[in-house]
Amino acid sequence: MARMSNCLRYLRARRLLLALGLAGLAGLAQGADRSHQREQFRQAMDAARQGRAWKAYAADLGDYPLLPWLEQAALQRRLDQLDTAAVQAFGERWPDSLAASDLRGAFLRELARRQQWRDFLALYRAERDGSSRELACHALRARLAVAQPLTWDADLAPLWHSASALPEACDPVLTWARQQGLLDPARLWARLDLARDAGNAALVEQLGAALPAADRPAAQRTAAALRDPTAALKTATDWPDDARHRDAALGGLLRLARRRAAEAEALWPVLRGHFHFAETDRARVAAALALYHATDFDADAVARLAALPAEVQDDATREWRVRAALATGDWAATLAALDALSDTQKADNEWRYLRARVLGKLGRGAEAQAQFAALAGEATYFGFLAADWLDRPYEICPLRLARDAAAEQALLVATPELARAFEWEALARLPEARRAWDFAVAGLAPERRRLAADLAYRSGWYDRAVFALNKGEELRLYEQRFPLAREKQIRRDSAAAGIDPAWAYAIIRAESAWVADARSGANAYGLMQLLPGTAAQLAKAEKIPYRRAEDLFHPDTNIALGTRYLGRMAQRYAGATWLASAAYNAGAAPVERWLAARGALEPDFFVATIPYRETREYVARVLAVSVIYDWRMNREVLALGARMPRAGQAAAEALPRKAVACSADAGAAAAATAAAAPR
Repeated sequence: MARMSNCLRYLRARRLLLALGLAGLAGLAQGADRSHQREQFRQAMDAARQGRAWKAYAADLGDYPLLPWLEQAALQRRLDQLDTAAVQAFGERWPDSLAASDLRGAFLRELARRQQWRDFLALYRAERDGSSRELACHALRARLAVAQPLTWDADLAPLWHSASALPEACDPVLTWARQQGLLDPARLWARLDLARDAGNAALVEQLGAALPAADRPAAQRTAAALRDPTAALKTATDWPDDARHRDAALGGLLRLARRRAAEAEALWPVLRGHFHFAETDRARVAAALALYHATDFDADAVARLAALPAEVQDDATREWRVRAALATGDWAATLAALDALSDTQKADNEWRYLRARVLGKLGRGAEAQAQFAALAGEATYFGFLAADWLDRPYEICPLRLARDAAAEQALLVATPELARAFEWEALARLPEARRAWDFAVAGLAPERRRLAADLAYRSGWYDRAVFALNKGEELRLYEQRFPLAREKQIRRDSAAAGIDPAWAYAIIRAESAWVADARSGANAYGLMQLLPGTAAQLAKAEKIPYRRAEDLFHPDTNIALGTRYLGRMAQRYAGATWLASAAYNAGAAPVERWLAARGALEPDFFVATIPYRETREYVARVLAVSVIYDWRMNREVLALGARMPRAGQAAAEALPRKAVACSADAGAAAAATAAAAPR
């Protein structure tokens, strides 16, 4: 039976491939001959979702990749009338498909709504459905309903030990656990502590309400200390001096220190005078205060961090001792801080580079040169900077994927969901396309995942290649990972904005990784992640057609406006694209503050002292990717050092180009250190 099923599946996929005309990828992803089928699909889908007879619109869709979604839409619309047999039959017609998986999940929820628990358990499979906490809780409730035993360790503990809220589906199971005495105060406090450490005040309050009355005030104060630590801690001298209230006060103080170190510093003696904190807690506070004073670059930050006992030192305190010392220009103190890093930290490219720079400042040139030489073979921000100090060519050692049409066809035969992903993308239904892609490639072996990524790249679906090729040697697949998409437009718009097109490419790559419909939590849109208000102002000033935020999902509009915005940012910082990149990521106001405090630092040192980790890494990534795109477009590149004039100094009018090579030694280094390449 299994053999026949596999045979039918193969024949169905084979028919699909023939229908797609898969002599080349164009037949798959672009399919100029599919316009009629696509129009039929749209009409049939509208009918299916409205409850009309969709098959009347689907006369020519028998071999269309997205056919299962039409039937799924019709079934989903009458979910309350379905039975298990219909859902299983659909899964058998379309095995290993996202459409079947979605219908299965929806029907399991429907069975839970009906409280048909035996049917639910007959269909539910923990290995397939258990990744959904909602369905996992429904499954536990179903087992209770049919008198199957539950145990805390095997069944409830995996759900309980979480710092985030559980779905409503878990409420009946938790009620049962409470009635059985399983949710005792110790377990409630254990989860409350997780929520407190995660800063989840709402969950702390929820759990606190289930505690015995005597424990509730401590839970309420714990939540208050998370929500408004200043207000809560000002009343803390009225709290009892017991373990729970000490934890509440400590949690609030550590949270306040992260935001306003000076305020936490002022409150600490008062709290220390009221509560009998353990020595370990006092040391934690000392470390936190020293750390957050360092992130503010306070004058005594280096001394405070250096004085911390070894047992409370961690990677963060050691790292910020280096950054704070670097900001002062005290090279001996900076080297001492570098020496104090952990062995793991010392192996990181950033600290290796900074060590070489500091050794050079201390007159230890031979040691500095050796450190630079160890880095200069790497195609990274720090590798490029090291090569500049040695006046060497940049080492970029690309790998290339050979086209294998037979392997591509075999992949699509074995993975029909991949063909559906490409068809969704061709319909410009990008969210559906990405879901289908993720579903299809989740179980692929690395070589097949690379093959799929190359198919996506060559079809113009660039973001799938960028995200898929992210491990080891794959990081050297520069063609796929740094696509020269829309090159004519980017060169033209960059020239109009007066900026380097390699920089524009790097911003696109860093902001959206070529996801055309990207939308951030901050409401930035499209390839270059523009805010609608900024886009509207630019469009008006530059006379670029623009009506609404959704226009920014169109690459032509987004790139035209984004390059103009980059041009204005570059002008603001006298052509220093590294500073403009920092402002693009963090905003101009923080960058102005940092320049006022540390603008005299050399650019590489300034980048190392940017307080925001995201911005620090963003600037380094954009600069490295600018070099890679420059190389892809021009073969010779503008040196990274030339891209980083000192703050306030105009970039030179004409700068020499730099050679790029791949020596045998560099090839070996690239293979050994590919994980450090820009992502």
